[in-house]
Amino acid sequence: MNIALIAHDAKKKLMQNFCIAYRGILSKNDLFATGTTGRLIEEVTNLSIHKYLAGHLGGAQQLGAAIEHNEIDLVIFLRDPLTVKSHEPDISNVMTLCDMHNIPVATNLASAELLIKSLDRGDLEWREMYK
Repeated sequence: MNIALIAHDAKKKLMQNFCIAYRGILSKNDLFATGTTGRLIEEVTNLSIHKYLAGHLGGAQQLGAAIEHNEIDLVIFLRDPLTVKSHEPDISNVMTLCDMHNIPVATNLASAELLIKSLDRGDLEWREMYK
């Protein structure tokens, strides 16, 4: 499956730790991330990640385009709900596109763990019908 990983600045360390903890599951899938988040994950996990531009430089728009073309199966977006971002409309668009295209999305650690464990059990195989 194609998994997108996004994290606001305040959640990047949490994303790194999440990816370390679930490296075994993540390594069996194709990973995509916004630029800085992808680089930070690669540094601590040695996972291969396709990196878009940084979110504020258009990476969120690139991810949105991939979602529109049905190239992403799962999004893990650890977001900081307390800090407004200048590119918030782009991030909101990603969330809207996930809803439109039935792409599971996690926005916090609890939901991310549920989705990644579901993925490992094979619970997300229904996504193949959408390809």
